[in-house]
Amino acid sequence: MDFNEYQHKSRKTAGYPVIGHAVIYPTLGLANEAGEVAGKIKKIFRDKEGKIGDFERSALKAELGDVLWYIAQVATELDLSLDEIAEYNIDKLNDRLKRGKIHGNGDDR
Repeated sequence: MDFNEYQHKSRKTAGYPVIGHAVIYPTLGLANEAGEVAGKIKKIFRDKEGKIGDFERSALKAELGDVLWYIAQVATELDLSLDEIAEYNIDKLNDRLKRGKIHGNGDDR
């Protein structure tokens, strides 16, 4: 499955309240789900000495899927395709790599 196919298929399951602007709810959901991924990783290092087994990997896959779903909805609300976003991002990163700016801070490096 490619990004645009996922974005199109995931939209069929998008049912959320419009609170002010349609992008607000999925953006808040994205932040929440990303926090859940971080929380699971934190607990793996706190409780399991950093060992990621099949159970943890499966739980992280589910949470990362939720992150992907919310990214797709935010992109759709902004009239952007996931393929467009992915292509832009890899071009940006390759440009930074070529210029020796892959490390460091700031969006405009």
